[in-house]
Amino acid sequence: MRFRGKSIRRKIVVLLLVPLVSLVSIWGFATYLTGSEAYRLHNVDEITGKLGAPTQGTVHALQHERRQVLVHLADPRGSDSRGKLRAAQRATDREAARLRDRASDDGLRSLLSGASRARLDDLTDRLSRLDALRAKAAENTLTRGAAFQAYNEIVDPAFEFVTSWGALGDEGLEREQRGIVAVGRAREYLSREDALVTAAFAAGRLTRGDRRALSDRVAERGMVYRNGLGSLRAADRQLFDDYWDGTEGRTLRSYEDALIGGGNRELGTAVTAKGWNSAASTVLSALDRLGDTVEDRHDDRVDPVATGVLLKAAAAGVLGFLAVLASLVISFRVGRGLVRDLSTLRKEANESAGVRLPSMMRRLAAGEQVDVETESPRLDYSRDEMGQVGQALNTLQRAAVEAAVKQADMRRGVSEVFVNLARRNQVLLHRQLTLLDAMERRTEDADELADLFRLDHLTTRMRRHAEGLVILSGSAPSRQWRKPVQLMDVVRAAVAEVEDYERIEVRRLPKLAVDGGAVADLTHLIAELLENATVFSPPHTAVQVLGERVANGFTLEIHDRGLGMTAEALLDANLRLAETPEFELSDTDRLGLFVVSRLAQRQGVRVSLQPSPYGGTTAVVLIPGSVLSEEPVPAREDDPLARRTAVEREGGRSRAELEGALPGREHASGEHARGGAPVDGPIELEAPLGGLDAPDSGARLFGEPPPQP
Repeated sequence: MRFRGKSIRRKIVVLLLVPLVSLVSIWGFATYLTGSEAYRLHNVDEITGKLGAPTQGTVHALQHERRQVLVHLADPRGSDSRGKLRAAQRATDREAARLRDRASDDGLRSLLSGASRARLDDLTDRLSRLDALRAKAAENTLTRGAAFQAYNEIVDPAFEFVTSWGALGDEGLEREQRGIVAVGRAREYLSREDALVTAAFAAGRLTRGDRRALSDRVAERGMVYRNGLGSLRAADRQLFDDYWDGTEGRTLRSYEDALIGGGNRELGTAVTAKGWNSAASTVLSALDRLGDTVEDRHDDRVDPVATGVLLKAAAAGVLGFLAVLASLVISFRVGRGLVRDLSTLRKEANESAGVRLPSMMRRLAAGEQVDVETESPRLDYSRDEMGQVGQALNTLQRAAVEAAVKQADMRRGVSEVFVNLARRNQVLLHRQLTLLDAMERRTEDADELADLFRLDHLTTRMRRHAEGLVILSGSAPSRQWRKPVQLMDVVRAAVAEVEDYERIEVRRLPKLAVDGGAVADLTHLIAELLENATVFSPPHTAVQVLGERVANGFTLEIHDRGLGMTAEALLDANLRLAETPEFELSDTDRLGLFVVSRLAQRQGVRVSLQPSPYGGTTAVVLIPGSVLSEEPVPAREDDPLARRTAVEREGGRSRAELEGALPGREHASGEHARGGAPVDGPIELEAPLGGLDAPDSGARLFGEPPPQP
């Protein structure tokens, strides 16, 4: 039997049909029967044999003890009530001890399901409370209603335990089992009636509450009988119907109707204690006999089912073994050729997906040119279905390469457009700043100077926007310094590019200098962090900037007093800052994060976020020692950074004085208006460019902003 060269459809049919039909249909059927039904039937049979009688005996003993307890509480001085109660208690203890002994058998407990074990433990735990309940009854500190309810709560778990023993694997037998349990529960409701009525006779009166409780028990018994008898077979159901339609059943029902509808008539007028005891005990005994009869018939029907299951399991096991052998032989013959073809196709697909395509994507990301024909060679395959899959792989690989090349070209074109537009804006903004600076020097009118100063501030923020686009496009910003600049001036320049610069308190920093090549990037980076801190903190709070020397350079800390960020948001932001991921056009709410990450990577700066001791967020900037020097170079007046950080330092009105002329502004040099520490000279007061995550963007630098308090 050779299948090489045949279609893939025939190979799959032969390979899967025989093993699935033989293994799943025959062997699986045999395994299911042997491992599930036979084992379950064995468990149910053993549980019923070892726990059924002790449980039923315990329930009957508890029913008798409950009756005697209520009689004793109704008439504590009765001549024989105490003796009968003690005898009933001893009988209950014997049955309960037998049940506990079986319940402690580990082998028997292992046959029970988790729910059954829990119900058995609940039953034994409630039986352990009998001593306390009996003590209260002996001291007459327990009411009849409380005692009645307490014993009911001990009996109910027994029926729940019996119900949870497990299924028999046959729907009809399971329904009959539920009906037998329901009949037993109906007998329990009749036992409760007997206890209530007997206690009432002992007390000499049947109260309105007793009549209501009796009526409830009668209704419960009728409902359980209707539901339970419907699950039994017709012959078994007829036994109970005939009995209740007989003399004994009608007599008991007539007594119940007389007691419930007796009104204010004296107890004993319509029903005597002797008559009730005779009728109730007769019916209870008859129900026991009928229940045993129905249960025996049920067991007789279960035995053939169990035997049939075992025979089917044995037959299925033999047939399944033969089917497994045939399946193994056929599967090996067919699968050997199929595996050879699949291995070849898998090797080529893995090479394409794991080697060629990733290598091409890395080269595209690095800006190299890629030839589609070279990167997606066409492979030769046979003409069967396996070969068609190989041809589809060729087509898919070529389409992926073409799409990647087109996407790289499109991304490169978009970046060039961004850079071109940003460069043009930078040129215009530089000219505008130069013109504004000249106008500020010429004007003497305080109002005009204030307006020019606001325009200067907005232009500076616009310049940072344009510079951010250049950085996101992968290019370097145009602002460069040839000589080192004082670290304090760099921080001042960053403060100047923030809209709410007057809220920023800059502590005195050491006299260090920043290399000229790192000044622009470091200024932009600090400005982004300061903008984020001011935007996402209450407007009446200050943002503190302080720093200190460390072993590897200088640490700058920016503290805000906002609502902070969640632990998940902090972790995500720090990962992005550390890994410097590729910028995606769809991730528009993280523009500032990408800018800071790229600037930090370019200069070797480490930026991390952590919870602030003030309740907000602290940005920690570690500036490496490679871009710092101990002796700063004095600033020159023609240096744009120095000139814009201290306007008219030699004469005329200072920026702080001019700022005082602005409506609603305070001095931002010297001692801070809110009590902050003085800075080393006047801080930069030109209007900030604002972060790429300005308030109108609706997105925080490192995630969605928290609600403002």
